[in-house]
Amino acid sequence: MRIRRILAAVVATAALTGLGLTGAATATAATAQGAPSYVTPSECSQGGGTPAINEAGNYCRGGTHDGEQVD
Repeated sequence: MRIRRILAAVVATAALTGLGLTGAATATAATAQGAPSYVTPSECSQGGGTPAINEAGNYCRGGTHDGEQVD
């Protein structure tokens, strides 16, 4: 009976620890993705892309900065 209580406590602790680590990873990922990324037209060109300044959103097309907003 005592062993069951100890085992239950160990399992519960492990489960709560796992949830805490998952929550921290999710918060870090949300922070990294939430920040908008801006590049200059010259950075877009140097990365192999084409700055689409006249189109809606002013995005860099192609290259290493593909999809980033040109500022």
